[in-house]
Amino acid sequence: MADRLSTKDLTIGYGENIIVDKLNLSVPNGKITALVGANGSGKSTILKTMARIMIPINGGVMLDGQMIHKKSTKEVAKDLAILPQNPIAPDGLTVYELVGYGRYPHQKGLGTMTKEDRNIIHWAIKVTGMTEFYDRAVDQLSGGQRQRAWIAMALAQQTSILFLDEPTTFLDMAHQLEVLKLLQKLNEEEQRTIIMVVHDLNQATRFAHHMVAIKSGTVVSAGTPEEVVTPDVLRKVFAIEADIITDPRTGGPLCLPYELTDGVEKKQINIKEPAAVC
Repeated sequence: MADRLSTKDLTIGYGENIIVDKLNLSVPNGKITALVGANGSGKSTILKTMARIMIPINGGVMLDGQMIHKKSTKEVAKDLAILPQNPIAPDGLTVYELVGYGRYPHQKGLGTMTKEDRNIIHWAIKVTGMTEFYDRAVDQLSGGQRQRAWIAMALAQQTSILFLDEPTTFLDMAHQLEVLKLLQKLNEEEQRTIIMVVHDLNQATRFAHHMVAIKSGTVVSAGTPEEVVTPDVLRKVFAIEADIITDPRTGGPLCLPYELTDGVEKKQINIKEPAAVC
């Protein structure tokens, strides 16, 4: 089966500043795809354009053989959902009300909730483990709980494709793992195609089936974690030297960076340096 989602000579920019030039990228159906790269590499810009939030300068995003930017917003919202970075809910909005917004693309006329809408809202809340917070205000939840509530809203759209822009940003390690395991479960049990921007390489290799390494808006490498996370690719994309070992739990690659490099001159790695985070 051909991949449903792809880009064709996609060019993206802000004014005269070209961020991505003639990108050709294909997203595997029913898999988790992770976009990785240093800060400013263009990965979030690519994600937003593929999710139809940004309009390309040239080329396009193809969904089932059609240009996605030529389809209506409501029509696209039935096929894909996106969770942006750091979404904010209005004060006092409950989890149930937030998740209910996910049913908007499917409502007709005055937007009255049907029994089917309510059933799907309850399902999305349950599958994300948020039942006990059903009537809790979103702004009163912990970081991990809020993120699960937003994922529930995206799930309520009943789309087969889900985009997430750094879904674990600003979460502690326990909540990061909680969110990523939830996404893994949704992929395995619901066969959702998930595309996410990931800052942590080792999280990407653990949870993604397919990875795309991006530098300056260009794909440097795409494939399985084993194919993408190599010393050569890490050197080109992140300007680091790293040892790659096998993760004893998953069998996948594990990145252990030890030096930053600018080509000739090397220095001892600073673990607080964002470009070196794996």
